[in-house]
Amino acid sequence: MASSSSTLAAGLSAAGADAERARRPVRSLSGLLPFVRPYRGRVALAGLFLLLAAGATLVFPLALRSLVDEGLVAADPGARVMALRGHFLALFGVGAALALFSAARFYLVSWIGERVTADLRSAVYAHVLRQSPEFFETTRTGEVLSRLTTDTTLVQTVVGSSLSLGLRNSVMGLGALVMLVFTHPTVMIQVLGILIVVVLPSLLIGRRVRRLSRASQDRVADSSAIAAEVLNAIPVVQSYTQEAREAQRFATSTEQAFETARRRTRVRAFLVAFIIAATFGALLWGLFQGTQAVIRGERSAGQLGQTVLYVILLVSSVAVLSEVWGDLLRAAGATERLMELLAARSPVAEPAVPQALPPALGGSAVRLTGVRFHYPSRPGTPALDGIDLQVRPGETVALVGPSGAGKSTLFQLLLRFYDAQTGTVAVDGVPVHEAALQDLRARIGLVPQDSTLFSADALENIRYGRPDASDAEVIAAARAAFAHDFISALPQGYATFLGERGVRLSGGQRQRIAIARAILKNPPLLLLDEATSALDAESERMVQAALEAAMVGRTTLVIAHRLATVQRADRIVVLEHGRIVETGRHAELVERGGLYARLAAMQFDTVALQNAG
Repeated sequence: MASSSSTLAAGLSAAGADAERARRPVRSLSGLLPFVRPYRGRVALAGLFLLLAAGATLVFPLALRSLVDEGLVAADPGARVMALRGHFLALFGVGAALALFSAARFYLVSWIGERVTADLRSAVYAHVLRQSPEFFETTRTGEVLSRLTTDTTLVQTVVGSSLSLGLRNSVMGLGALVMLVFTHPTVMIQVLGILIVVVLPSLLIGRRVRRLSRASQDRVADSSAIAAEVLNAIPVVQSYTQEAREAQRFATSTEQAFETARRRTRVRAFLVAFIIAATFGALLWGLFQGTQAVIRGERSAGQLGQTVLYVILLVSSVAVLSEVWGDLLRAAGATERLMELLAARSPVAEPAVPQALPPALGGSAVRLTGVRFHYPSRPGTPALDGIDLQVRPGETVALVGPSGAGKSTLFQLLLRFYDAQTGTVAVDGVPVHEAALQDLRARIGLVPQDSTLFSADALENIRYGRPDASDAEVIAAARAAFAHDFISALPQGYATFLGERGVRLSGGQRQRIAIARAILKNPPLLLLDEATSALDAESERMVQAALEAAMVGRTTLVIAHRLATVQRADRIVVLEHGRIVETGRHAELVERGGLYARLAAMQFDTVALQNAG
């Protein structure tokens, strides 16, 4: 009995799995409904024109029957000419109506497809921008770009044409089926039986097409990811003479995408051949049955023509629907990938009821209490291990330590790119996870070690710190960062296009523009992550003076490997292996002979050797 029950359960489970697979394409595409719903008025109008166009198509066989049975049988030649003229005018009217309704349907459906695709692409991009850095630890940028381009193009094809084509042929096929019931039920039953034989294998083959479509899109995304990564690192690739290797790696990935696409195309080609052969068989069978009825005197020649046209409409509609089904399967795979991005939820979430941050007068207060944190990709290795740190408003604190000590991680927790597993990170007395992200990050200015510039001119790159700033305020920030002189010397001054990622500037120039951007933002809390690392000695002195002026009246946390940069800090915090091991001023820490003293000795010895050389 138990065995029978388990067998029954397994059977039900398998049946349920099959049903689930059959429903998945429709369910995947249902994710597009929120993007279609705002335009339901246009969708309804497109549906109306679709019905009118299908109706005009279905009226055509009736007009043709009248032409044959009435226009060609009149005995009087004059009457025959007049009858033919009237019937041809009626046929032209049907054709003109079909053209008008089809054009209106095409425009509306194409508009909806373009609009929905643009909205979907914008929604996915905006959603990805709100993801925490944890998302990008496992998701490659090239894959996201592939989904934003290739996948949305597939969705546009379906929403803008294939879906409309499928609906129109569904209406025409159903209409032709109904007309066959009234005109030739025997032929209808036989043709319908043949079509069922066609549809069932098409559905089964379609499942494999859908799986292969998803796999093909994944392989294309892999190629895009490789290309995006390598093109962003061209100087490194060329300096290590790895052009041939990278080209081969991309070619291998592209070949894998081609092979997957070839398998998908082979299955679809077999499906097309099967459908065409079966539908032609159904058409010829219907024609044979109709001619036999005419020979027996059961039908007129006009009725035969009408029946043949309806059979053609029915069979061709099924053939087109099978093709559309293949497109829907491909679009279902693309929609799944896009919905996966939209379904991704950042672990750094906005609080349900954000707590307002108090005014920051003279700088922000920072407090870390018992903070322990490890990156999601390295759960066994703590990046911060029991950090307790308090920074007073207006204080300048330098963070020093070997690479991997946790200095940059501390910045990322303050900006709430990640949430600590234990402990509290607070800014101005408010835990960062209780403050609105916009408010928290609005009062923090960051100058990263790798300065990031955008494909725009110098003016807009600095204005990124405060988009509503005037040109005069931007120029003042550039002067404060000692960037005004070299910007003015550019071919178009502040209007000079800086190239992608600022490739037309030196590393030091890019760094000074990034500092100007932070100065323009004028935040109460300033985070400097090796802000002068890319500068030569002269530029460093100028920027250091600018930064010291910018530090006045605000709290500043400085990460620096160059100890000369932090000697004038109010306090130096030394980290090692995610823990604070020393705290004090430069002279005090050197006297203690600990980690800071060893780092200082090594660095000053290196400087002495360089000067001697």
